[in-house]
Amino acid sequence: MTADSVRIAAMTSEHADQVLAIYQLGIDEGQATFETTAPTWERFDATKLPAHRHVALDDEGRVLGWTAAVAVSDRCAYAGVVEHSVYVLPEARGRGVGLALLQALIASTEAAGIWTVQSGIFPENTASLALHARAGFRVIGTRERIGRHHGVWRDVVLVERRSPVIS
Repeated sequence: MTADSVRIAAMTSEHADQVLAIYQLGIDEGQATFETTAPTWERFDATKLPAHRHVALDDEGRVLGWTAAVAVSDRCAYAGVVEHSVYVLPEARGRGVGLALLQALIASTEAAGIWTVQSGIFPENTASLALHARAGFRVIGTRERIGRHHGVWRDVVLVERRSPVIS
């Protein structure tokens, strides 16, 4: 499988079980999020912006990964800023799936007038940091010991991509 054999589609409820399973796999690895369990589909669906949820599908329609965004604030000054997540099935990593998903997210956010896409990444998650750099994100800082994860203080590297086309 290569990125050429991956189709990016809008995430719908038909993808729910696979999306949440991939999310849980990422959670279980311990390097993706402070969360300890994936939410219900109802909670996920209620919090993620519908226009900025994408899945990567293989030739058989199996979900290989997903990306989704949430608004960072309801204040009008931050209307063009979202925070995103991207998760890829372990056996599909390193094949361009994550980059294809981030490119789809960038396209949808720019089409909607969103000027900043941001995220927080554990510094140990070097694959995610490299992926985001390839997609045009830059490191803007590190929040040291920002939260506890399984009883251990963790840092979070903040990354962002500012749109060159939204002014």
